[in-house]
Parts: sequence; C-alpha cells; structure tokens
Amino acid sequence: MALFRTLLFAPGNHARRVEKVFTVGADGVILDLEDAVAVAEKPGTRKLIVAALQRPRSCRAYVRVNAMDTPFCYADLVEVVGPGLDGIILPKVETASALLAADWLLEQLERERGLPRRSIDMIPIIETARGIANLSQIMGAGSRVRRCSFGAGDFTFDANVEWTRDEAELAHARAEMVIHSRANGLEAPLDSVWVDLQDAEGLEASARAVKRMGFQGKTCIHPNQIPVVNTVFSPTAEELAFARKVVGAFEAAEAAGSAAFQIDGKFVDYPIVYRAQRIVKEQEAIEAAQRPA
Repeated sequence: MALFRTLLFAPGNHARRVEKVFTVGADGVILDLEDAVAVAEKPGTRKLIVAALQRPRSCRAYVRVNAMDTPFCYADLVEVVGPGLDGIILPKVETASALLAADWLLEQLERERGLPRRSIDMIPIIETARGIANLSQIMGAGSRVRRCSFGAGDFTFDANVEWTRDEAELAHARAEMVIHSRANGLEAPLDSVWVDLQDAEGLEASARAVKRMGFQGKTCIHPNQIPVVNTVFSPTAEELAFARKVVGAFEAAEAAGSAAFQIDGKFVDYPIVYRAQRIVKEQEAIEAAQRPA
C-alpha cells in the first residue's frame, strides 16, 4: 500500500532545499517547475531536477510541470521523464481532453525511453471552477490517474472566494473531489496546502477536517508541516487497537458462519470490518516505510 499522507513541494531551482527535502519524512516530494520557478529559470531548472532524481532517496519523487496551456509543459515533460521519476503533478486541469493529451505524451515518452507502460504516475490538480464543474469527465477519462489533488489557492482566486481560516467556503469543492473520485474508482484525493506557516493549529484542524471528509493526505510547503499532517493521517493507538480486535474477531466469526457481531458494545458488520482492515494495512505501510533501507 502506497502512502500519500504528505507530499512536500520544493522549488526545483534551489539546490540546497532539493538536497534536504527527501530526508524530512514526507511520503513524497514534489520538485516544482511551475509557480516556484521564474520564467527565465524554467529551462535550466529542468536539468537540475533531472540530476536530483538520480540521487538516492527513501521516498517517491514527483515533478510539478507547468500547465498544459502554457509554452512550457511539453518541454517540461520531454526533459524530466526518465529513470528516477515516480510521477508528474499536472496543475490547473480543467478538461478531460487536456488530461488525456498529457497521458498520451507520457505514454510515448515511456515507450521511447524503455520504461514500462504507465509506470509514471500522474496526479492532476483541480484548482479552478471549471475543473470542479468537469470533475466527472476528468476523473472518468480512463487515464493513468489513480488519485487527484485539490488546489485551494488558485481555486479561491478563480472563483472570487475568500479563503478563511476555517475553510467552510471550500467544503462543496472538497466534497465534489471525494464523490467523483469514488464514483470513478479512484483513490481518495489529496488536499491543498496550508499557507500560514505560523499557524500549526490551523494546519492540524484543516487536516483533521479533510480526513473526516474522505481525503487521504495533504500537500505541504514546509518541512515543519510534515509531522503534523503525518500524525493526523496515521491511525491513533486506539484506532489501531480496535481495528486489530475487529479483524481478529471477524476471522473467528466468519469461520463460525457469522458476519455480524459485537465488540465492546459496538455492532460490527462488513463496512466496519473493511475499515478496520484498511487501518491495519495503513499501519503496516507506515511501519514498512520507517524501516531502514
């Protein structure tokens, strides 16, 4: 089971940050070619990113390329796709056709460079009103996409929405992300960054809220955010103990011909069992990621 509790953004043109970013405990790192890199530096930054992808690391490495409607996306993909790259973050996706065009190009690059078909993951960011309105088509396009991400900063600007601390104004868009992901057989989505680096309590509250809504993790913009978000999206000791008890009791009950029973006064049936099994698998994946390579 792959962990996507935290994906940490890092500017691709800052060598010292890139060197350290793979060691701070994120489940994955996103080397950025888009917003964090000035236009004049984009061509040179591609080469720096390719070099960084060859270094030893213990987490997945993604590259956020520029949007499909920019002059930079094609060259971004052509230069960075190769050994060492785990996936592409595709920003400002608004239509299924744009997503499928990027998917087609990735497939040609994989074939040309001797990589297995669809071995390069792709995570589209939905960050405009048009993208939210077209979620059904985007997520049902039949592409390589396994999970999507929500971008609140661009979404609130595009929709002329005030981004407040409690984020109530984002609830509808987030719910749409969760519903359309599930309806089209995708994993739970990833949530947006938290931009106030001084407000750890707000970050934790945001992470807990989106976890309750059905998200599997958040993107981050500073290493200090990683422990907070990883903790929120990891099972608590109590959750894990109950999940293990449910899984063990279900195996015994099923062997005896029963599929419904009680534990600690709580009724347990298949949905509760499936959730418990998922929690146990999440913990196993966390423990596997923490073992020395």
